Amino acid sequence: MALFVHLAPEKETNSIRRGGIKPRRLKVPLADGFDRIVFAMPVTDDFYVSHQWLRELKRSGQRTIVGVYFRIPDEQPVMVGHYNQNHQMLSATEAVGIVFNAEQPEGFEVIIPRKIEPTEIQKISSVPQVVGW
Repeated sequence: MALFVHLAPEKETNSIRRGGIKPRRLKVPLADGFDRIVFAMPVTDDFYVSHQWLRELKRSGQRTIVGVYFRIPDEQPVMVGHYNQNHQMLSATEAVGIVFNAEQPEGFEVIIPRKIEPTEIQKISSVPQVVGW
């Protein structure tokens, strides 16, 4: 099963432990079935790549961000791509391969079209607050 990290405000930790990661509703669906989504990144050997969105999230006013690490089935349909380009619909393992093999993985994101259940969460931990691209 593919391992991903979702960055969330620390104040939501207890809620996430109880109810999982709730998807964000989009006004305009990205694709069929992608109207409620969770943003994530594959956990790679490079901490910087996996947690690259921290700086951007802090810009929105969040003070402390935590990493929510979870596993989803390898065949789970997801979308992957660079944040300002078209995304491809692939399986979770294929999306991990795209990010792992990208020449410049900065700016990539994985979009999961469903809630992440509490049973899928492996751990929630604090992360250095100075990561970002």
